[in-house]
Amino acid sequence: MSRQCAVSKKSHQNGHRVSHANNKTKHVFRVNLQVRRVYVPELKKFVKIRVSTRIIRTLDKLGLQETLRKYKLTVKELLV
Repeated sequence: MSRQCAVSKKSHQNGHRVSHANNKTKHVFRVNLQVRRVYVPELKKFVKIRVSTRIIRTLDKLGLQETLRKYKLTVKELLV
């Protein structure tokens, strides 16, 4: 299972850790993923999806249908 948000498709970023002496070492900034149960009215059941915390806030504010419309996704694409 990849470390990628199911809705926004966000994944890791690369960068450097910079010490006080300005030494740079490679570092991976991982996305904050959480498993969330969401009710899908088309399927009439709850499904578990891995989403970023930013998308959790969007789901709470807009709901599932509006969030999927905003990111141009369908329910089938979400569950794959």
